[in-house]
Order: sequence, then structure tokens, then C-alpha cells
Amino acid sequence: MSEAKGGRSAQLKHTGLRHGWTTGACATAATTAAYTALLTGEFPDPVTITLPKGQTPSFALAAEELADGRAMAGVVKDAGDDPDVTHGALIRATVRAAPRGAGVVFAAGPGVGTITRPGLPLDVGEPAINPVPRQMMREHVALVAERYGGTGDVEITVSVDHGEEIARSTWNPRLGIVGGLSILGTTGIVVPYSCSAWIDSIRRGVDVARAAGRTHVAGCTGSTSEKTVTALYDLPEDALLDMGDFAGAVLKYVRRHPVDRLTLCGGFAKLSKLAAGHLDLHSARSQVDKGFLAELARAGGASDSLAAEVATANTGLAALQLCVAHGVPLGDLVAVAARDQALGVLRGAPVEVDVVCIDRGGDVVGRCAARGPDGVGGSSSIAGRA
Repeated sequence: MSEAKGGRSAQLKHTGLRHGWTTGACATAATTAAYTALLTGEFPDPVTITLPKGQTPSFALAAEELADGRAMAGVVKDAGDDPDVTHGALIRATVRAAPRGAGVVFAAGPGVGTITRPGLPLDVGEPAINPVPRQMMREHVALVAERYGGTGDVEITVSVDHGEEIARSTWNPRLGIVGGLSILGTTGIVVPYSCSAWIDSIRRGVDVARAAGRTHVAGCTGSTSEKTVTALYDLPEDALLDMGDFAGAVLKYVRRHPVDRLTLCGGFAKLSKLAAGHLDLHSARSQVDKGFLAELARAGGASDSLAAEVATANTGLAALQLCVAHGVPLGDLVAVAARDQALGVLRGAPVEVDVVCIDRGGDVVGRCAARGPDGVGGSSSIAGRA
């Protein structure tokens, strides 16, 4: 059989980076070890589990305790070479027998969050243990019960040491997940520098906003743009999407799950990439096209000599400054072009889009009126807006 030439395995081989394990995989391993000990009196160490795609990793136990009719096992999360904030966290599962017929009941221990807002894949009040990790734990409980004669009726309390502190560096507080981290993962495997977790958080952010009845949301490239768009529109926190570099992820998800209005706000240089047709705005995957900026400037009234200067400018900001000095509204022109690209990705979805370009200090350097799929909208110039 020939070796696959693409996909995540090829990425790992090319980079030489190690993959890691999700919090869901670690919680499943800890649960498996704890329930085994509850039934047999012995903790398997290492403990082996089966992931959704068939891989069978083994995990060493970092903590274990068997007393008073309950068993606790802990696994340290290894995220491989991914810069994951939960790397090194101790994931614990405490298992005790539940009444016959109860099935598997989940509880949030210290460091695991609780859902407080609608729009997530779990009901309000539930522990933030996502559906796939729950299913993995249920399946492994059933396997252990079958092997050692248990009923499979258990309460599993998942906790994460220092999880509440770690969660402050995640989206959880904004999504209404309070008290700690979420137990996540759909494959059990963390791929180094994967954007899947960020894109998933964008999708959950849209879901939460829609569930809260928000009709206007904003995709922002960072904290500065969040502050700017909040000042402009007085949007609540749950209407703000931490878009980062993933403009395409926002647009494609909103295309399938529309809101009345979407504002995109970010640095001039990043949004100039969207204006030129790039949906991934990361500097490693797209660059500012100063030739494109020169053509926009020329369309906005720049002379041939000014356009030539723009085309050879050192940075996008330098190109913008050149145009500002000559009265050419390059920031507005980029905003309009970015909006039109966004509308193209939305493919007629009933969403009005406007774009706000800012500088590093958060000052608005370009802006356009909202426009929907029918082409209706106001003036594209800053002076023409109320």
C-alpha cells in the first residue's frame, strides 16, 4: 500500500513534530484505570484505550487512590509539540458506583467548567465534558464492566488540577463555561499547531451568539479590534468572535448559520489580505499584496507615481500612510474590497457585512457601510457615514 501524501500524518512527518492527546483522551484513560481498580482492586499502569479512529495509545498514571467505595486515577496531558495551554495539566477521574440502571453519570470536579449559556452542544447546567469524550468514557466503562463483571452504572467526576486558572486563557469564560476547562476532543489526538480547536471555538461562539438572540456579531482579529468594535457598536461580549487569522472559518460557518449582520474588524494589513481574496490571514500562509494595494489606490484616485510608491512600500502600513498623505482613502477601499470578498464567500446568505480596519493603536483607518447579498448599502467613505 502506498503511503499517503497528504493530511495530518504527512504534516507531522514533514515537520518532525510530536502529536499529543486531548483532554478527552486523558479523561477516558483515567476513567478506565479508575473503574478497573474499583472492580478489581488494582490500577492498570499503563492503561490502554481505543480512540475513535482505532488507535490504541497507552497512558502512564500520575495519581491513583482507592478508598471509601471510590477510585481515582490521574493522567498528565501531553500535548506533544502543540502550544496547548492544557499541556502538562493533571486530568483526574473519580469513579464510584451508581444505582443500578443509572448508566454513566458525569459530574464536574474542581477545574472543570459548567455550562451556563445555551448554544453549546451540552445543556445548561451540564459539566463541560463534550459529547465525544462522554461517548469514549461510556464505551470504556462498558468494556471494563463486561471484562470484570460490573454493572456499568457509575458516576464519573472529572477534574483538572489548576483548571480554573488555566481556563482564563481560553474562550470558556466568554462562552459561559464557568469554573474551569472543557474536556474536549473528537479524535483523541492533538495535532501540533492545528487550527481545529480555534475554528471549533469560532463555531461555538456563533452558536452561543445565535442562541442568545444576537442579530449582530463581530469577527475580530485580536483584543485591540475587539475594543474598537465594542466602542463602535456597543456589542455584548457574547457577540464578539475571536476570529484570529481564520476569516474563512467565520464566513463559512455564518453562511450555514446566518445572523442579520456581521462586522469584521482587524488590522489594516490583515484585512488587506482578505480584500485580496485570502481567507487565512496568518503571516505564514498569506502576505500583504502591495501590488493589489497599488491597484486599489489607483482606482481611488492615486497618480501613477503614487501607485508605484505603494507597490514598493516596505509594509502595508507604509502603503496606507503614503495614501493618507495624498488624500487617497486606501483604508476605506480595503474595507470595501474585504466586504465584497466576504459577501462572495457567504454566497447569498441573508447576512449584511461591514468591515472596520484599524491601526495598531485601535484607531479606525478604514471603514465601509454594511451591505447584504442584494447589494443594498450606504456610502463606502468614512465621511459619508452617520
